[in-house]
Amino acid sequence: MTVRFVVLGCGRIGTMHAEYLHRRVSGAEVVGVFDVSGDSAGAVSAELGVPAVESLEDALSLDAEAVAICTSTDTHVDCMVAAARAGRAIFCEKPISLDVAEVDRGLRAVEAAGVPLHIGFNRRFDPSHRSVAEAVARGAVGDVEVVNITSRDPAPPPISYIAVSGGIFNDMAIHDFDMARYVTGSEVDSVYAVGRVRVDPAIGEAGDVDTAVIVLTHDNGALTTIDISRRAVYGYDQRVEAFGSAGMAQSTNHHEVSAVLASGDGYRQAPLQHFFLERYAVSYLDQWAAFVDAVEHGTPMPVSGLDGRAPLVIGMAAKKSMDEGRPVQISEIDL
Repeated sequence: MTVRFVVLGCGRIGTMHAEYLHRRVSGAEVVGVFDVSGDSAGAVSAELGVPAVESLEDALSLDAEAVAICTSTDTHVDCMVAAARAGRAIFCEKPISLDVAEVDRGLRAVEAAGVPLHIGFNRRFDPSHRSVAEAVARGAVGDVEVVNITSRDPAPPPISYIAVSGGIFNDMAIHDFDMARYVTGSEVDSVYAVGRVRVDPAIGEAGDVDTAVIVLTHDNGALTTIDISRRAVYGYDQRVEAFGSAGMAQSTNHHEVSAVLASGDGYRQAPLQHFFLERYAVSYLDQWAAFVDAVEHGTPMPVSGLDGRAPLVIGMAAKKSMDEGRPVQISEIDL
């Protein structure tokens, strides 16, 4: 069976997903693309040799089993509701929305329609990170006690993006909140976050921070520490460690090449992979393979709508914690 997709949104992420689905994922095919910018859709259409349509209604009228929602965050839920009513299996990029009530509206529509939904937390599919989570799940590190997550971008995005991103917690750290739940296998109970502007004063003027440390407590007693920064001059820094009563599992950084040169002058190694498109290429492909397999066999989606909701709530608690200078219980947000 070939799962036919319509891709909504032809920005950088949507274009990447369209290319992967059409050319690199077995059992998948793109049959149409749509973007509010006709130029963007036209470029992807020409590159892949698939039709570009002019409206969401036209996109959902195409003969397809699935929809990939890669539009701007503020349009995700409307697209989700329309796709659910059209009976399509749905992939939606994170975050579902920056508003929990909107997330719930989308999830209700999906549940009412009975269609599959997967949220694009691709880092769960990274072989290194997944190995850490699997080690915890099978008890290889004993009772997990502390998870440490480091997530540092090579450089900050444009200030125009910062202003509409929803803040560092719901934009950048949302992946790390998902990883914390995934690796520990436990829900978050409380959040304590401290943030500062250490990289660019313009980020602070836009109402955000660029450097933060977050401590999560989990229902199973584990602690997660997360440190995030918008600037790491040495490259894209992505590490996950799970420490427990019987040992430790660790996912380390990926370099452009793995060779190391040792001489009398010391050790030399190639730079880190530059950014997420390079570092997580395999995870995106494995995520799509899992989605296609679930659609073909009618099995549960790997990352559910509730998995998409939880990190948003954690992010909102982190923002409240930073603003008020105190730990915040998840129950204060998720009422």
